[in-house]
Amino acid sequence: QVQLVESGGGLVQAGGSLRLSCTASGRTLTSYAMGWFRQAPGKEREFVAGISWSGTSTYYRDPAKGRFTISRDNAKNTMYLQMNSLKPEDTAVYYCAARDRRGIDTRVNEYDYWGQGTQVTVSS
Repeated sequence: QVQLVESGGGLVQAGGSLRLSCTASGRTLTSYAMGWFRQAPGKEREFVAGISWSGTSTYYRDPAKGRFTISRDNAKNTMYLQMNSLKPEDTAVYYCAARDRRGIDTRVNEYDYWGQGTQVTVSS
């Protein structure tokens, strides 16, 4: 069983930056693709960015392109999301997820393990 724990969320002003971390325990994730999702109040959970098992491939939804960077350190069993130029519309609970496949997928139901989420609030 895999446990995922996110950290790094908080309150930031528009234009600011945050770095989210997701640390896994229970199993090494070297063969798992991973992703970041977010869910704003009253909205469905949506894909933000994904990274392949090796870290060589990444994919971003349009709102994240050019502002967010996903990365992973398999030696530390940790994934990151560097978020720059934050906007109020980025406000949401951010979740990390892992899937027992090597390739990236944008669909929520394709992920096997989820963290508890970390709140990101961007003030205008």
